[in-house]
Parts: sequence; structure tokens; C-alpha cells
Amino acid sequence: MPGAETVVSIQDLVKEFGPLRVLDGVGLEVRRGQTVAIVGRSGSGKSTLLRCIAGLETVQGGRITVCGHEVGTPGSAARAQLRRDVGMVFQSYNLFPHLTVERNITLALTLVKKQPKAEARQRAAEVLAMVGLTDKIAAYPEQLSGGQQQRVAIARSLALQPQVMLFDEVTSALDPELTAEVLGVMENLAQRGMTMISVTHEMGFARRVADLVVFMHKGKVWESGPTAEVFANPRTAEFRQFVGSEL
Repeated sequence: MPGAETVVSIQDLVKEFGPLRVLDGVGLEVRRGQTVAIVGRSGSGKSTLLRCIAGLETVQGGRITVCGHEVGTPGSAARAQLRRDVGMVFQSYNLFPHLTVERNITLALTLVKKQPKAEARQRAAEVLAMVGLTDKIAAYPEQLSGGQQQRVAIARSLALQPQVMLFDEVTSALDPELTAEVLGVMENLAQRGMTMISVTHEMGFARRVADLVVFMHKGKVWESGPTAEVFANPRTAEFRQFVGSEL
């Protein structure tokens, strides 16, 4: 995406949990409209990196800028701005079981964004159409499959119109058929030009959809580059071994 503006900039990021350094000088740039797949073994720091971008972790060094704002800037206004700019979808769906699909989506719109109820319901209908769940608007989470619940979680994030979407292993709890449903929604978002950073074990999805692949190992960015190039010519033994083990 040459010429597109940088939406997420990470410089020399350090994150420690006690004596354990989980991120060790990580650097990354994501341009508007890019789909980035972050891959690597468990424990390499992938999910922690996403949580740092979303402002959910305090970092010990380095700098993260999202949409021109520095993450970690003190004050409620800065936190509110980050919540507007970044949507995050987790492994667990985190839906409210006692609320309908529609209310799960409109809750933040009416309480946080102070949208009128009619406007919020219209937005809920729009995002449910985007994830293929128009017919489930009145259902409760327990009436949905895992894949459908994850698609509602994606719709809920999209309703807030973020500039960047973060996906943290969103298919890891799903069987292959439901995984395909969710990945299909993400692929559609990529085609619409949404800026996306996805931590994933789905190598097929990474090869097919991502513009940029980032391989993390031992808390560092070990390799990164355009998808076809990175997979065709792994530069390190670690990435070659990782790709071989995923086939």
C-alpha cells in the first residue's frame, strides 16, 4: 500500500511482566487499508503486542502511535480517543448472555457514544448485515453457534466505526466449519479496506488475505514483509521451521 498514511507506528517497544521480558524492542508500521497477519509460536509475544496497541497493557519502553495519537498518554480524553480509533475482538466472545444480539451491539452506541436508540438500532442492522447475521438480531447468545457469537462480537466492534481492527486468535476455539465462517467475514472486511492486525494460526488465511506478514519469535519481530515474498523466501531457520510445522 505505497503512499498510504501510517495508521499504527510501533517503535522499540518493551513489555515486561516482572522479570520476564515479553516484548523486546518490537518495531512495526501499519498503513491505512493494510491487513497484517502476526504469526509465531505460543509465547512469542503476539497477543501481548495487540493488547499494547489497544492500550490494555502498560509498557516499559518504546512508543506506540495510533491514528496520530500516542498510546498511554494520561487522561480520560486520550483513552476515549483510543477506544474510538481501535476495535478489538478476542478469543472469547464476551457477549452479555442476558441481552439480545441487537442490544449487545447497541449498548456501547447508546451509553458511550450517546446515540439515539433509533440510530443505534439502524447501525446494529447495518453491521449485522456485514457479518451475515441479519436474521439473528433478536436472538440471545446461547441460541447461537460459536462462529455466530464471534461474528456478533466482530459486528459489535464495527458498530463503533473504528479506524483499526485488532483480532486476537479469534478462531482458536472454533471447529473448522465455524472457523471458515469467521475468516470469511474478516476477508470481506479486508476487501472493504479496513485496516486490520490479526494474530492468527490460520496460515491459509494469512497467505490469502494479508498484505504483510510479521513472524514473532522470543518477543521480537524476527521477519516481516509482503506476504508472498516472506513465505516464498524465509530468511531465517526459525521461520522456515515454523512454516514447515504449520503445513
